[in-house]
Amino acid sequence: MNVKSLFRTGHVLALAMALTAGCATETPKQTAAPAARPASPAKFVVIPKGKDNDLKLYYADGRIVRGTTALARMQGDAELILWLAGNQFFAMDDVVRAFQRRNPGVDVGLITLPPGLIMNAILAGGWTYEGGSYAGLPDVYASVNIGHLKNLKKTGLMDRYAVYMHNELEVMVAKGNPKGIRGIKDLVRPGVRTSMPNPVNEGIMQFYARKVLERHGIWNQISAGKECFSCQTTPQNWFTSVHHRETPDRIKAGTSDTGIVWKTETQEAMRSGAPVEAVTLPPEDSLRNEVAYAIGALTVSQRKAVAAKYLEFLKTPESQSAYAKYGFVNATRADLELRPIPD
Repeated sequence: MNVKSLFRTGHVLALAMALTAGCATETPKQTAAPAARPASPAKFVVIPKGKDNDLKLYYADGRIVRGTTALARMQGDAELILWLAGNQFFAMDDVVRAFQRRNPGVDVGLITLPPGLIMNAILAGGWTYEGGSYAGLPDVYASVNIGHLKNLKKTGLMDRYAVYMHNELEVMVAKGNPKGIRGIKDLVRPGVRTSMPNPVNEGIMQFYARKVLERHGIWNQISAGKECFSCQTTPQNWFTSVHHRETPDRIKAGTSDTGIVWKTETQEAMRSGAPVEAVTLPPEDSLRNEVAYAIGALTVSQRKAVAAKYLEFLKTPESQSAYAKYGFVNATRADLELRPIPD
């Protein structure tokens, strides 16, 4: 019985058992499939409310379904499933359609959420959203840092990766910069309210921004020792659940004055008409020479051939130009070559 048949006949948990790796065991050999374990909907990762636009199913005939409908159909209908770091959500309509032009007839499922959240969902075997549970795994996973991929390697779920684009940090402020923010130190000035990516599952904070804040000696002042999401750490700081949507919304609403985001996110917010602008950071704070998006196919993918086609597609001018259109920095040819995930 194939993947689509399993889902159409209701064998959701049976498929999840076949796909999901046990994450508490020793690392298996690279050539072996991970040991199966029962999927438990009670342990599935919860998608925050109102994220329908991060859950999409692109049919080859041009239709797009979103939200719970996309989740319910994705494992059964899609010939390729992508779970990608959420801060590229605004580019993905162009990227997926470019892939489909090269690969006619392929229906593509897409989830764009914080990469740490996605990694946890892979380990758990599925999602919970708006009261429903949805078992299954992606064929391809991408994060903003190889660190998450190393965690998947430990469970035997991924063994090779490529870097497919780059980005940099900057500070988002209200249009006209009324608070006069000039750099990282200004984020803890009296009267400045920040909206920051959370350190629990947002790769931008886990791997990049926290390091900058610590180097400037202001991490503890912002976090107050708390590692949480959708939470108020101090009267001046809010940790988001999905920063690239929340931070511009909070600045627009007047509940925050500023926050660290990716450069591409300020551009997208401005393109959408949000009254925000950017404060450019020096290279040592923007980490422009360090930020790299990493991607790979899961070893347990049931659609390995199409997953391989997608990774090859990322090398094409169509893919790289689709990302560049939204401000991402193109990867080099060497970046895009698959290689073993290091320990």
